[in-house]
Amino acid sequence: MAETDLNATLAVAEAAVNATTKVPSTPEGVALAYGSLVVMALLPIFFGSLRSVKSAKSKATSEMTETITSRDAARFPIIASCTLFGLYLFFKVFSQEYINLLLSMYFFVLGILALSHTISPAMARVFPGPAFASQYQLLFTQGTGEAREEILNYEFDRKDLFCLVLSSVVGVWYILKKHWIANNLFGLAFALNGVELLHLNNVCTGCILLGGLFIYDIFWVFGTNVMVTVAKSFEAPIKLVFPQDLLQRGLEASNFAMLGLGDIVIPGIFIALLLRFDISLKKNSRTYFYVSFLAYILGLGLTIFVMHTFKHAQPALLYLVPACIGLPVLVALLKGEVKEMFNYELPLEDPLAGSDDPPQTPPIASVGEQGAPTPLPNPGPSQSPRRRR
Repeated sequence: MAETDLNATLAVAEAAVNATTKVPSTPEGVALAYGSLVVMALLPIFFGSLRSVKSAKSKATSEMTETITSRDAARFPIIASCTLFGLYLFFKVFSQEYINLLLSMYFFVLGILALSHTISPAMARVFPGPAFASQYQLLFTQGTGEAREEILNYEFDRKDLFCLVLSSVVGVWYILKKHWIANNLFGLAFALNGVELLHLNNVCTGCILLGGLFIYDIFWVFGTNVMVTVAKSFEAPIKLVFPQDLLQRGLEASNFAMLGLGDIVIPGIFIALLLRFDISLKKNSRTYFYVSFLAYILGLGLTIFVMHTFKHAQPALLYLVPACIGLPVLVALLKGEVKEMFNYELPLEDPLAGSDDPPQTPPIASVGEQGAPTPLPNPGPSQSPRRRR
């Protein structure tokens, strides 16, 4: 839970930075920046949801998933608030330089593991032959004989090693340059891993989590300057960024629009839950997934519009939570499936293994600009090598 709390706090801390982002004079730059952010936000939600279905089938991947219960959901906003305020005090007391060094190393390691896990399926298609299928095992034990205790047991293949090397190159690039493209590669990997590996056990838990963070987000954005201080004091790939002056300055642009990963992962894990609920109905339909996906687009678009209308940072969950919960529930009311929706429970033996076709990409609505981020629960280091327990 320590990693979860830290990542959540760092992600939500970016919320207030949006208020200080200078909007460029060219409308084209604004449209390109925020349009790109919306597209980047949709990618990990869509593909992470599909991979969350597949992760229940795969024995290796299912060992890395973490199920969020109603108790976890109720405690999360409180723990995240304490962690956020703790970071605020740390930055007030200790040197910002040393704290940023520790955070950079922390996210360097996590980013390599997350990116490696993300690109591993693609590498399996690129290198399908037996040359990359050779299996290796890394085993650490303590003691001898019957008293021997297994500390670490990893199984991996050459494909995993290749993914780690590629991810390490991106990690070194990020550490040395802090380039926005390297930041986004890590950010997309974190978001996709979060949606894939964090599973809500039922719709009620999702409502508790989103409702709690709805209040949390509003309080910390409008109520205090804590997030502003924390967000301005550190550099970490816990947000997606895109330069608004890209057309003028190219890859060296520096006037960034941003979207916190929490605004992607928190609604994303709820949307992934609704996809699994769709499949459990065995109606060969993905109605609730499509509806919630569209609701996310509308909520994010409204956040962007309000932020640029009032020139003030907006808590994105103020708009995303009512949209992502309200629209699917309304559809369930119209279809008479409210009882089935709220009775759905993530089973120990997931029936999704027998499901067939994945959903097709729904149409993406046109969106203007972007708003404030929210907390990111991290599933922990996403192991590309397969850990055997």
